[in-house]
Amino acid sequence: MPNDSESQNPDSRSRRVRGRTLVALAALAPTALAGWLVWQAMSGPGGQDDKPPRVLPLPSRTDRPARPGPGGATVTATPSPAAPGSTSAPAKPGGQSGAGPLAGKTVVIDPGHNPNNFQHTKEIDQQVDIGTNKKECDTTGTSTNDDYTEAEFTLDVSHRIRAILEKLGAKVTFTHDGERTFGPCVDERARIGNQAKADAVVSVHADGADEGQRGFHVILPALVKAGAADTAPIMGPSRELGVRIAGKFVQDTGMNASNYVGDGTGLDTRSDLGGLNLSTVPKVFIECGNMRDSRDAPLLKSADWRQKAAQGISDGITSFLGG
Repeated sequence: MPNDSESQNPDSRSRRVRGRTLVALAALAPTALAGWLVWQAMSGPGGQDDKPPRVLPLPSRTDRPARPGPGGATVTATPSPAAPGSTSAPAKPGGQSGAGPLAGKTVVIDPGHNPNNFQHTKEIDQQVDIGTNKKECDTTGTSTNDDYTEAEFTLDVSHRIRAILEKLGAKVTFTHDGERTFGPCVDERARIGNQAKADAVVSVHADGADEGQRGFHVILPALVKAGAADTAPIMGPSRELGVRIAGKFVQDTGMNASNYVGDGTGLDTRSDLGGLNLSTVPKVFIECGNMRDSRDAPLLKSADWRQKAAQGISDGITSFLGG
């Protein structure tokens, strides 16, 4: 795993101590880890060790894979009616609602996938350059066992995040709002955040892992320098954004950190995601839970829980931006 350099701030010794504390707490009960994440999320800016956390190895995959079907065959999710309580709304341009603690800040929200992708598999299979190599433009995403799709989930949570942040005065822009025929491709998603000169970008997802694999995790950019990709300038702030979102997500939803990714830390560092590799502004992904698990899925389908998830993500962004 690539490591960045230790911070040269005079407080670097304290930061190293906090980094060691993370490793120790990861071995304790989930409630202890949750407490640590909340403490980190509520501490002042710059209070985190910039060294990426230890993570479990993961198989290579595109920004989000289609879910595996019986025998390992790739299955595209079919459309289904929105889950009860869905608040998906028509597309509207990003805007700022007025004065507030986030006035003057720009946040880009990237709803994972697109409900129309399943109708355009040929187009989303086209390869795009992510710096390190080429990968699919986009994927269909996963779904629950009763076909509530990840794309529906991500749009609903993203609408809720936008409503919260705009009330705080932020300008909120989406990479898409379900109005496109497919995509956008992962390189364009990164470009939208870059062109907006966003203060923070969050890509909203839900995972499609095996039954029994539960919990959320936040994906951070690894050190990548290849082709158009250079994540060195954004690794530190992206990690701080990710830690703050993880802490607030635990606090607001009560969900534990993933038991299958991130070695119990709730944080995962990856170099294979075009949306992170090509970003020039602080950016993270969040997998809000596992849609294929019988205990996580009901939460993801619950309008009340989705509101809590949106609040946790929004609180993490607000904390990161100093609001």
